[in-house]
Amino acid sequence: MRTSMMAHGTPASGYKLSFGQKIGAGLKAGLMASVLATGFTVLPVADAEAQGFFQRLFNPEAQQRQRQRELQEQRRKKATKVRVSAPRYLTYKPDTFKAVSLAPLSEKKTAEVTPSTADGNAASINDTDISASTPVVLTPFDEARPALKDIKLTVLPEVGDALIAFYREYPDFLWVKDSKPTAKAAQMRRALRNAAAFGLNPADYVVALPATASLDGDDLDAAVMQFEMELSAAALTYVLDATRGRVDPNRISQYHDLPRHDVDLVGALEEFTASGKVATALEAHQPQSDHFKKLTAELARLKAEDEEADQIVIAPGTFLKAGKTSPEMKNIVAAISKHGSETLKTDHAATLAAYDGSDLYTPELVALVKSFQKESKLTADGIVGKNTIKAMVGETNAAKIAKVELAMERSRWLPEELGERKVFINQPAFTATYHEPGTDPMSMRVVVGKKSNQTNFFYDKIEIVEYNPYWGVPYSIIVNEMIPKLAANPSYLDQAGYEVTTPGGRKVSSASVDWYAVANKQKSINVRQYPGRSNALGEVKILFPNRHHIYMHDTPSKSLFNKDTRAFSHGCIRLHDPKGMAAAVLGKSTDYVSSRIAAGQNAQEKVTGDIPVYVSYFTAWPEADGSIGFYTDVYDRDRYLLKALEKTEEVRAKARAS
Repeated sequence: MRTSMMAHGTPASGYKLSFGQKIGAGLKAGLMASVLATGFTVLPVADAEAQGFFQRLFNPEAQQRQRQRELQEQRRKKATKVRVSAPRYLTYKPDTFKAVSLAPLSEKKTAEVTPSTADGNAASINDTDISASTPVVLTPFDEARPALKDIKLTVLPEVGDALIAFYREYPDFLWVKDSKPTAKAAQMRRALRNAAAFGLNPADYVVALPATASLDGDDLDAAVMQFEMELSAAALTYVLDATRGRVDPNRISQYHDLPRHDVDLVGALEEFTASGKVATALEAHQPQSDHFKKLTAELARLKAEDEEADQIVIAPGTFLKAGKTSPEMKNIVAAISKHGSETLKTDHAATLAAYDGSDLYTPELVALVKSFQKESKLTADGIVGKNTIKAMVGETNAAKIAKVELAMERSRWLPEELGERKVFINQPAFTATYHEPGTDPMSMRVVVGKKSNQTNFFYDKIEIVEYNPYWGVPYSIIVNEMIPKLAANPSYLDQAGYEVTTPGGRKVSSASVDWYAVANKQKSINVRQYPGRSNALGEVKILFPNRHHIYMHDTPSKSLFNKDTRAFSHGCIRLHDPKGMAAAVLGKSTDYVSSRIAAGQNAQEKVTGDIPVYVSYFTAWPEADGSIGFYTDVYDRDRYLLKALEKTEEVRAKARAS
């Protein structure tokens, strides 16, 4: 009778072993023999471990599992090298000008011929009724038409199209009578010269008077027709610039997402034809919003002021705390005396009167500085540092004028009517303000995106308030920040309170995901953080669905609101008073919002009514008291806009010279 196995794993006779089994058996026998030679007894556990070792060594399935683990590890490491790039700034390309031939207007169409009746009135006849015996009275425009055959204007394409469309429909002079410019033409030229009052460049709309004194015949026709068309083109260029801005913001950077306004240029020329006050009609194409009017008034005020030669200077790098001394103390007091409000100076009149030029930062002076900081919307901590010094010294008139003019350009990118109920977020001011008719605006501090994660400039409509929200982690954060952590700890997301699901909603462990495929967009995966105290969105978020995945929300990082410069987020808007904002857009009380949060359940509530939200960027903007606030250009966007305007002016200068 055969036995199945001999004492130390050697197969009984009659069993045929594979090559691998033979090697394994031989190795195992050799090991066991060595153990016996030492005088030790072979224990069952040692035998089991040896058996497991050999199974791993020679079992193809175990080897495959090991290879898979190693491959996963390699792919996780490779995934850390993939990065999602932030939106970028672009090389700005200005609107192009083109040479437009007016030859299509040089020939009269049959329908444009106006025969005359015996009483001098225009006859009403069909085209087919016109015969050689019918007397035809040509208008001065018709007589000058042939000159259009040789006239070309270098203009914006929209302007060229509008000129041809308008004069084909209305073949008559708008600015000329008896071969001379009219009073209406003079009004229009004066209005165009006043373009700087609205932050535009008057050089873009200059039209010279025709030199008609010594001309006659065809030369006279050509001169007056050239003037007619150039003045209409200049007026239309002004209308375009006033309505939509000289710069297309979406060509500045991928952080801008603002649809450019359509402008009815033919309609504008029709308005000028009908209006007896063309200057008023022209300037009506400027934004008529309250904020634009305040910016216009501020621009006029600043331009009327002479540049101050006695600007106070506080030494750069000055940093002063209570009880310390500094030779800059006298400049600090002088700056507050100059730039502080009358109310502040009245409240601290005794301190200002008693100051004797000492370098000591006394408690009374600390109180003065705190009041100035509060008035300047800075953290009222009494510490004189970079931001406080900037507020004390102020900006030159030239710098303020530049910021106001840029604000006027940006205003043209927004809708003409912002809405009665609205939320206006101004990133450089780090504020979000809710407006509603009949109530004072509700303004609060916000945190916006870091310079590496800038908040976009766009507008949308508020739709949903979510209580105890999940945080759906954006793809960029998964790739740039989470995958490196997963490379070190594959179970990181599971352990840190995140839910990982397939596109179909099936939960999976973070260790089982091919993150390299996710990073390269070969596979989709959803990651979200559960609601709770540590959730990045806090207790409430306010959604206005957009392709930038930006929304307003609460935050557990409350201390950041105490800072003067608050650019710390990944791009979303963190609210200092999220319950107040949620209550405002819902039209309900903060107690109601608190009760929904206290229920502890993730829930959404639809916002009724039309409430637009403007996620904007203005380094000069009207404050609640009507004054204009000036803010630091946190993302350097003023610089990029100035470059775009410079390139625009270069193109226009070439067009004027052509």
